[in-house]
Amino acid sequence: MRIITKTNEGLTKALIDGCAAAKGEYVARIDAGDVTLPERLARQRAVLDEHPEVVLVTCWTECCGPEWEHLYATKEKSVSVSDEPVWVANVLSDQDNGDLLEGPAHHGSVMFRADAYRNAGGYREEFYYGQDWDLWYRLAERGQFAGVREVLYRCRIFPDGISMGNVERQRKIHECSRGAFLARRRGEDETQFLEKAAAIRPGSNDLGKTQSLQRQRLAAGYYFVGEALRRNHDSRCRKYFAKAIQTKYIHLKSWLRMIQSLAIKESNAAIWNA
Repeated sequence: MRIITKTNEGLTKALIDGCAAAKGEYVARIDAGDVTLPERLARQRAVLDEHPEVVLVTCWTECCGPEWEHLYATKEKSVSVSDEPVWVANVLSDQDNGDLLEGPAHHGSVMFRADAYRNAGGYREEFYYGQDWDLWYRLAERGQFAGVREVLYRCRIFPDGISMGNVERQRKIHECSRGAFLARRRGEDETQFLEKAAAIRPGSNDLGKTQSLQRQRLAAGYYFVGEALRRNHDSRCRKYFAKAIQTKYIHLKSWLRMIQSLAIKESNAAIWNA
């Protein structure tokens, strides 16, 4: 095991450096604070060993709250007609203006071939946000994707997490990565899309955001976690609705869901603790 210590230059640069240092045939991802189930690496390696046409393999991911409360599981769409425990498919649309038919359930859930990663150009520094989808497009151009139809990865969602506060930036980044993909498909230059992506960075105005906007985003994060729990009939949702209201008192959706959640019995909270 090698531990690489470096200055904080953002996730993308860390991924580039980490993958450059990797010496194995395969590269597996995991995000800080998440959990890989013990059998994940062996199961995903077996898929790559058995399917030389596959360049990337993912798995189902259980998304949890800050205290590991079960929220939901992310699975693949219907990219394969097979109902086998492992799906293997070409995830590129045949349409000229199409998109990826399927991507990994979670960035941290993937294992990919190191040579395919390098041949695709790896993670690109232009993509400070959403660097994963840019890579998925380029890997999909070089082989098939696969997935294990079982939860082998668990991630946590925090109300103040990066994804919660950068939805608009990530949307713009996805437009850049898709634009670059379509340009390559048409045999055109993708530079304009890389330049647009490179311009999407944390700015000095991030530090100067109004407290009102910060509270609004944090309240929305608490509401998101609370609503996922409420849909599971988990009484712990009330804690997050209460935090949303404390953060932004006039948060009408949280007030409404808080009232609706009063019908949930406390005993249901133990369902996902086992």
